[in-house]
Amino acid sequence: MTWVDRLQRRFGKYAIPNISRYMVIGVFIGYVLYYFEKFSGISILTYLQFDAYSILHLQIWRLVTWVFCIPPSGVSFFTVIFLLCLIPMGRTLESFIGSFKMNLYIIGGILLSDFGGFLVYGGTYFGLRYGLPVYLSSYYILLTMFMALAICVPDAQVNLYFILPIRMKWMLLIYVVDLLYEIVTYFKYGPIVGFVYSTEIIFALLNLVLFFLFVRNPVSRQQKRRRKEFQRQGTNGQAGGYGGSRSTNGPRHKCAVCGRTEKDDPNLTFRYCSKCNGNYEYCEEHLFTHQHRT
Repeated sequence: MTWVDRLQRRFGKYAIPNISRYMVIGVFIGYVLYYFEKFSGISILTYLQFDAYSILHLQIWRLVTWVFCIPPSGVSFFTVIFLLCLIPMGRTLESFIGSFKMNLYIIGGILLSDFGGFLVYGGTYFGLRYGLPVYLSSYYILLTMFMALAICVPDAQVNLYFILPIRMKWMLLIYVVDLLYEIVTYFKYGPIVGFVYSTEIIFALLNLVLFFLFVRNPVSRQQKRRRKEFQRQGTNGQAGGYGGSRSTNGPRHKCAVCGRTEKDDPNLTFRYCSKCNGNYEYCEEHLFTHQHRT
């Protein structure tokens, strides 16, 4: 059991369901405040933005309220469509990894962005004798949430702009290339400009990498050996999927890919795949990522 699983067992009951939906709603609230400022002249977002200097002077709410700030691309039709699509995508990702881990991903992205903002402020303060502010929004955290879903189900198909069918893994590749190009473009104007403007992108990607490094369930040597034995039995026709007789004291569920059972991790859930030819059962990690058996 990983440290994340131990945290989930202790604090899982406090997880916020559909937290990604509230993040998207927060961005739309930011849109409303943006237009309110534009027509009324009353500035509100200014007091919600991330500002390390103001936070150090006890405006602590800025550590969180910057999630209401609009994306750096501003208000555009395609950004709005993308945000609306993120609501069902976030719900789907949450069904794969669970509400607690989804909360961990979102909150981790916010905390890492805060750290990046202070890093920019401190780095530029010691380098230039004054700290430069960094603009933060939840856009890149939500974007990497889509990338996380693409990692979970790379062969799933989506309709780009509701027209062009494309697999999630290719969308993931497009977004990775686009974000890296954006970072390189910023650094063309100098290291300081690149450091300031690419901070939220870098730390959002770092959150994605750290999440899959620490949250994914590790497979021990014993589990790997059981997986090989299980696959060899299936090849020899001795086990049809999960087939074969079960011992009364043995496990009730066993993944056809990694060989893990509910005795290895009581928090694991198992499902049968309707597309596989046979009664093959898979754990939550391999249910949507395995190769179908025909």
